[in-house]
Amino acid sequence: MNQPSRNAKKAIIVGGSLGGLFAANLLVRNGWDVEVHERVPDELAGRGAGIVTHPELFDALAAAGIAFDDTIGVKVQSRVTLAQDGAVLSARDLPQTLTAWSKMYHVLRAALPDALYHAGGTVVSVEDGPAQATVALGDGRVLHADLVVAADGFKSSIRERLLPDVKLRYAGYVAWRGLVDEMSLSSGTRDALFDKFAFCLPPREQILGYPVAGQGNSTMPGERRYNFVWYRATSEDVQLPDLLTDASGKHWAGGIPPTLIRPDVLADMEEAALTLLAPQFGEVVTKAKQPLFQPIYDLEVPRMAFGRIALLGDAAFVARPHCGMGVTKAAGDAMALVDALTHHAQVQGALAHYSEVRTQFGAAIVQHARHLGAYMQAQLKTDTDREMAERYRTPDAVMRETAVPARF
Repeated sequence: MNQPSRNAKKAIIVGGSLGGLFAANLLVRNGWDVEVHERVPDELAGRGAGIVTHPELFDALAAAGIAFDDTIGVKVQSRVTLAQDGAVLSARDLPQTLTAWSKMYHVLRAALPDALYHAGGTVVSVEDGPAQATVALGDGRVLHADLVVAADGFKSSIRERLLPDVKLRYAGYVAWRGLVDEMSLSSGTRDALFDKFAFCLPPREQILGYPVAGQGNSTMPGERRYNFVWYRATSEDVQLPDLLTDASGKHWAGGIPPTLIRPDVLADMEEAALTLLAPQFGEVVTKAKQPLFQPIYDLEVPRMAFGRIALLGDAAFVARPHCGMGVTKAAGDAMALVDALTHHAQVQGALAHYSEVRTQFGAAIVQHARHLGAYMQAQLKTDTDREMAERYRTPDAVMRETAVPARF
């Protein structure tokens, strides 16, 4: 890792998750003096679930000088769609590497010196200035930097202040997610699902799953886990508020902590899994130790640069997860940001160029994800809408388009 010189420019990164860590590692590699400020005081490595990798993700790791090998993820060679009775409906060859959020976090966090990562502090405000940007912290300190990167996620407070009219738009469905230890599954289910990217498409439902690293980030057979994502239509006016209400009656707008999901909600979800899904997926869902759900949103911004302040990752564009591009998009943002800073003498000019390039890409990803999620969104509309959406949901089409590298 390159050490910054005394005259190095200063960057403050707000948000210490994967996007922020990609930006931090790349900036340090290019001689910047970097500080990362993450509001959560605890280690983030245990959070998240599965990640579909794409070539750009590995390009970003290489550009940051981060060594990785085959243990970065689990390789699969094919995709398969299962019928509701568990039989194979369709299959196709498609080699891919699937990894876990915790594995990627560990790789990125281990590469960044501990002295540069500050957890448990709150960023109160960020302001651009003629000479430097100013970052005010919750403990009263005021920091100054040549560059501020807002990598504070889809609920970004920095974006909300800079673009108050830009709002998250609920897509009409949620994604249930979970991880299951490989050896807790029956041998039949392991044979059907492991070493494959699998799908099941019963009426009004869609679930997919793939193997990822297990405890201790192991990718050894027998020590892996299976990651599932189950999309379910959920009305915004009645069903979603109910799901987001805990046993005490508290409503968690935007997302409820997994440990506070009501037992009756989990029981209904498990019953639906056993009734609607292929038996292999039914077993996976009901054996997940701590399932969670995420309301699915769209978010687009008109620009990603504001003087010396740059938006990155989900702070700028939130695409439905059908693309499997969330982490790769953040990594691509970080690479484009550093590339622009390298080729422009002034930070403001670099960020303007970065914004022009990545805003177009982010908008294209959001549109593509909407296309892939059109079937689920149609479930709360008319019979005609559902019939039209069904035409584009054949097993071959879903396997061909879901979580593959972007072609734009």
